[in-house]
Amino acid sequence: MEEQRRGGPPHPPGGAAAPDGRPARRRRWAHGNGHGRGPRRTPWLSSLVVAASVPVGTAFASHGEGHERLTPLAWALLLLVPAFLPLRRRRPVLALAGTAVVTLAFLAVGHRYGPVFVPLVITVFTAVVSGRRQAAWWTVGAFWTCHALFAHWLHRHLPPAGDRAAPWGHELIAAAWVCAVLAASELARIKKEEWIRQRTERAAAARRRADEERLRIARELHDVLAHSISVINVQAGVGLALLDSDPEQARTALTTIKAASKEALGEVRQVLDGLRTPGDAPRAPAPGLDRLPELVEQAATAGLDVTVATGGASFPLPPGTDLAAFRIVQEALTNVVRHSGSRRARVRIVYGRDRLALHVDDDGPATGSDAGGSGNGLAGMRERAAALGGVIEAGVRPDGGFRVRADLPVRRAALPVQQNGDTMTDGGTG
Repeated sequence: MEEQRRGGPPHPPGGAAAPDGRPARRRRWAHGNGHGRGPRRTPWLSSLVVAASVPVGTAFASHGEGHERLTPLAWALLLLVPAFLPLRRRRPVLALAGTAVVTLAFLAVGHRYGPVFVPLVITVFTAVVSGRRQAAWWTVGAFWTCHALFAHWLHRHLPPAGDRAAPWGHELIAAAWVCAVLAASELARIKKEEWIRQRTERAAAARRRADEERLRIARELHDVLAHSISVINVQAGVGLALLDSDPEQARTALTTIKAASKEALGEVRQVLDGLRTPGDAPRAPAPGLDRLPELVEQAATAGLDVTVATGGASFPLPPGTDLAAFRIVQEALTNVVRHSGSRRARVRIVYGRDRLALHVDDDGPATGSDAGGSGNGLAGMRERAAALGGVIEAGVRPDGGFRVRADLPVRRAALPVQQNGDTMTDGGTG
């Protein structure tokens, strides 16, 4: 519960103790190896099934081939062969080596047939799939070499007495089985690694989308609230200063505060409405440059006289570009109100052939990065511009004051709807 509340990983890295008191390394063995290879549960059921089948099947096979009855040593080896199977997931190399050695010992006592090879096949498969390919190949090669030595050269020194060399055709069949087992194991390993890779990529993509969504929400909330709260802050200061000397002006400031807070609540509600389930449509259109007069009016209530000029042939902007342009202008004017001593600002919007240029200038005495605010606003503007392939330039003008310049690429959605040169809009007296 604590990890979920804090949002931290459920299994601490390294060997540090976990919240439940168990070392993290032991928890990894219990829950997985941390690299997407799945749980490390001990395969008791399958191991018991194989352990019961191998002795019985080998006894029937040995009897059917006319061999002597299994000796007590052979029975002991048959029971020992599957004993390594429960370790095949936790210790695949140990399980493979132990199974191979015991199987060779069983062959050395003169019993060559039956399902005694099944545990070896299972451990080879598990070792390859778990990534221990080199150990598996070396073990299989050594096992086949020893099998050939037993069958063709050492049979005279091994029980049963008088046993003849096995036909070489048996070795070809054994080699074919070995190749088939290794090929199936490698194919399963490739499939598993591909599945792990795809799952990792999907998880990374989901985290990336979540991060982008959090960033988008944070940027929207900052853009929505910063402007209104700046107006509220300025008007609250005016109201406090004039509360006794000019109650009517203080009342006007309070009215402005109420309107700005209502506007902020409405825009926050609009952002929250955007956190909808897939398939739902937005309840309200996203703001665009058509709402610049509202920005100008809000700035005027904060004592900032804003002049808006447009140039070029205007045309409908794509929604994403329109929203980004509006938010950039909004944030730039907010920074003027909060960080500049200027009482005048100029906004110029230039429609190019496939570009949209935005200029926001003020004549305040602020210098350096002070006019740009704490950095969150400029960072948000740059992120919005970069998402569209545009750029933001912000800095002190040579003749004084501060300038924010945005250059956004535009893919036209329709023919121009307005022709001619510059138009001017006076935002108010402030």
